[in-house]
Amino acid sequence: MKIIMQPIEVIASFKLDGMSTPLKFRIMENDSPSIITVEQVCFRSEEKLAGNKMITFRCQSTINGALKIFELKFEPSTGKWFLYKI
Repeated sequence: MKIIMQPIEVIASFKLDGMSTPLKFRIMENDSPSIITVEQVCFRSEEKLAGNKMITFRCQSTINGALKIFELKFEPSTGKWFLYKI
């Protein structure tokens, strides 16, 4: 997987306890937006990156006919999402 750490727009669901789950996200590829639906969240973990709490999601989806694994990161303090690896 290649590290890209690109900010993205995400549609996510949140439970009452604050646990989030990404459902789909939009990324700009070659000046055109692509919408990718998250088919499965394989695991979720918490870490501190540069002193900021980050939640990492390893997910998989079918992209252009191929099953791809990727990682999304969510920063709860700012509400920002990033495509970390793909």
